[in-house]
Amino acid sequence: MPHPTLLLAAAEETSRGDGPGWLLRTVIIVGVVGAALLAWILLRGYGNQD
Repeated sequence: MPHPTLLLAAAEETSRGDGPGWLLRTVIIVGVVGAALLAWILLRGYGNQD
C-alpha cells in the first residue's frame, strides 16, 4: 500500500486540473446528503402509526 503522503500528493495534483471536478463532487455530496435527509423525514412518520 502506498504511503498516505504519496496518496495526498496525488490527490492534490489531480484536483488542480481544469474541469468540473470540484463542482461535480459538490453536487454529488449535496445530493446524497439531501436524499438521506429526505428519506429520514419521510420514514420518520411511519413508526408513529398505530
